[in-house]
Amino acid sequence: MAMMQEFKQFAMRGNVVDLAVGIIIGSAFGKIVASLVEDIVMPPISKLFGGLDFANYYLPLNNQGMHLTLIEAKKAGAVFAYGNFITILINFIILAFIIFQMVRLVNKARSSNEPAPAPVITPEEIVLLREIRDSLKK
Repeated sequence: MAMMQEFKQFAMRGNVVDLAVGIIIGSAFGKIVASLVEDIVMPPISKLFGGLDFANYYLPLNNQGMHLTLIEAKKAGAVFAYGNFITILINFIILAFIIFQMVRLVNKARSSNEPAPAPVITPEEIVLLREIRDSLKK
C-alpha cells in the first residue's frame, strides 16, 4: 500500500501534471502547424516547382521508376525522400518560430508584472561621512 501512496503523490505532483498538459497541447499544436505547412505553405511552393506534390519528391535507390508516388516507391524499395524531409523541416522551423514568439511574450508579460525594485536607502552614517568628506575637500 505504501508504494501506491508514493506513486499517487508522484503522479499528482504539479510538475508531472504540467508536463502532461504541455505534451497534450504540444501534440495538438504540432498537428495545427503540420496542417498549416501541408495545406497552406507547401501548395504555393509546389506550384512554384511545377505543380507536383512536393512531399512526393524523391530519388529512387532501388531502380524504381520516378513515376510512382512516394508510398509506392517505398514499397518497391529504398528511396531518398528529400521532398518529405523538406516539408518536415519547414514544419519544424515554423513550429520553433511560433514557440519562440510565445516564450518571448510570456517573458515580456512576466517582466512587466514584476514590481520595480525598491530604491536602496543609504544609511545615515554613510551620508554623514560623505558630507564630512566633501567639506574636507573644500
